[in-house]
Amino acid sequence: MTADVTPRHDSDSADARLRRKNLRTALVLASIAVVFFFGVLVARFIGDGSTGVTLLSAAVMLFLVIAIARNLRK
Repeated sequence: MTADVTPRHDSDSADARLRRKNLRTALVLASIAVVFFFGVLVARFIGDGSTGVTLLSAAVMLFLVIAIARNLRK
């Protein structure tokens, strides 16, 4: 009787993990684009340049705080 020495690769779970990571990265990048898009629209709607920039900066800062806190929690 011979032992089976071929290495077992759990490629299905590795592929699924890679897909989840890629999807998560895509969602983060898409959400950044959405925040900037709507931030520019709101800034244009308000009309005042400094108020629009302040709102856009606040949205970006909030997004960064949430993203960093989520990664630190892991």
